[in-house]
Amino acid sequence: MAAHKNGSLIHIINRASVFFKNGSYRKRILLTSLKPVQCQRRTVSSIGDRNTNLTPHLSSNLAGWSYNELYELSVKDPETFWGSIAKERLTWNKPFDQVRDCEITSGKINWFLGGQLNVSVNCLDVHVAKHPDRVALIWERDEPGTEVKVTYRELLETTCRLANTLKRHGVNKGDRVAIYMPVLPIAVAAMLACARIGAVHTVVFAGFSSEALAGRIQDAQCKAVITCNQGVRGGRFIDLKPTVDAAVKNCPTVQHVFVAQRTSNPTPMGKLDIPLEEAMASESAQCAPEPMGSEEMLFMLHTSGSTGKPKGIVHTQAGYLLYAALTHQYVFDYHPGDVFGCVADIGWVTGHSYVVYGPLCNGATTVLFESTPVYPDPGRYWETVQRLGINQFYGAPTAIRLLLKYEESWVKKYDRSSLKTLGSVGEPINHEAWEWFYNVVGDGRCPLVDTWWQTETGGVCIAPRPAEKGAEIVPAMAMRPFFGIQPVLMEEKGKPISGNDVSGALCIGQPWPGMARTIFGDHKRFVDAYFKPYPVPFAFVVLKEDPSLNHTAVVKELRGLVATKIAKYAVPDHFLVVKRLPKTRSGKIMRRILRKVAMEQTGDLGDVSTLDDPSVVTEIIKAHAQYKSAVINYE
Repeated sequence: MAAHKNGSLIHIINRASVFFKNGSYRKRILLTSLKPVQCQRRTVSSIGDRNTNLTPHLSSNLAGWSYNELYELSVKDPETFWGSIAKERLTWNKPFDQVRDCEITSGKINWFLGGQLNVSVNCLDVHVAKHPDRVALIWERDEPGTEVKVTYRELLETTCRLANTLKRHGVNKGDRVAIYMPVLPIAVAAMLACARIGAVHTVVFAGFSSEALAGRIQDAQCKAVITCNQGVRGGRFIDLKPTVDAAVKNCPTVQHVFVAQRTSNPTPMGKLDIPLEEAMASESAQCAPEPMGSEEMLFMLHTSGSTGKPKGIVHTQAGYLLYAALTHQYVFDYHPGDVFGCVADIGWVTGHSYVVYGPLCNGATTVLFESTPVYPDPGRYWETVQRLGINQFYGAPTAIRLLLKYEESWVKKYDRSSLKTLGSVGEPINHEAWEWFYNVVGDGRCPLVDTWWQTETGGVCIAPRPAEKGAEIVPAMAMRPFFGIQPVLMEEKGKPISGNDVSGALCIGQPWPGMARTIFGDHKRFVDAYFKPYPVPFAFVVLKEDPSLNHTAVVKELRGLVATKIAKYAVPDHFLVVKRLPKTRSGKIMRRILRKVAMEQTGDLGDVSTLDDPSVVTEIIKAHAQYKSAVINYE
């Protein structure tokens, strides 16, 4: 939460605190069942009618149902809703015999029990059987105009060769495989190859340090690593193999490192290393898919966690795939033949759900974006839209805020008429960025869906679409829950709150198929982190460089502001004024470090290598010690 008053910026370290005020959620979330917002509203209701028709139908049994009817069924009778969709939308080796078995307070979450399927079959084989030459991937390489198109048949063959390579070197069902690669077709094939043989992939963002990579490999106890010699980004070569070499020195479980060649530059090879393309060349282009139980692991994806130790968030087979595919189709109004452009890295959950699994399950053409928003110039995104004919564009507010600093001519010089839907992901989008994205990029004609979700949810939970025909979109608001998502407000002791003009913490009241199942190796941590009441907040405050500001007065005013605008219960017990906050090089605040300081657990801060300036941590620890001493003396 950010509050601006007297030049101050306040960051409250807690779960997502929200409140209803005339029908709106703070944190930019608005529920359609509440009273309409009366302030600064602009309706985007006359555009994108296809978004609201829910076509094609979710299933034959649900044909002709409206959004409101479907949503009501999804929360009141999830067995009927999800059961009918899963039977028709997924290809099963063995049909499921029970839709769900969940007890959310203990973290027991099971969907489509008794069923068996293979995710790679649903993403590849079913489409190859119908349209083998349809383009599956458009690899938008770093250098503009050098894109590479990969058909579904080619991707299936590559996946099978890679899967056979893994099997030949002892990777079996249940084994964990780390993937440390940039956004490449071979990286997608690596994910699907693991899925095909029942191995569990954990993709690690290829910008992480060797320490961060080693921590994730160790946590997952990976048997193998798949990487590249180098990455290419923004006109620069980035060495990846040396990072892997340094990491695996401290990872005794790793038996093999498969090395692909992104560039022609040579890289030293050690005793664990296997040239991937050479090994794949001698393998068959056919690989029998492993039947997987619905609740067996598909992948884990690590988040930082408040303790500094990476949390291996576990997603399973059927529920995740179904949810990713449905949200991809109905949130973004995807239709067959569209080119879907999500510019996220595959190292993040957005890349998993909306670059790989969601689009491929739907038989879509999905873009792999290797470059940066400003290479070779600030028009790169929009030149790509024009050249590839992208219909849906899904990106981060950070990039949008960067680009709006440049002249509009960098956008308008390119033909963007192919665009039908714009999407925002990763963090809150401010009004200025929303308006620029909607009016300048989308020419005021493309619905802009601000999506609310995270690694643990598996896919979009709250977004303006789908919705009833003609439903409005409020700028910078996520607005409507997706099917099966039941948002509730909770008070600090974990009791639900009802009514309008009330405040509390935003939670989701019942399980849905796409949600995470556990933290790898630590289910208790999973339950404690996500299914128990949250502590009261601790605030870190950064003031403008204004010598006239009185710290005590500002803190008093902030207390009043939180009590008035959010709720009295949400007023932090502690306000600590600091000079700056710990931020990554991309500008994101590393909140887990602030949590550690607030909880006086600074002995183990975890990996801080991604910080722009690690010395800020020492500053904050020192300021906290002085604050604590002053409190003790006062008492």
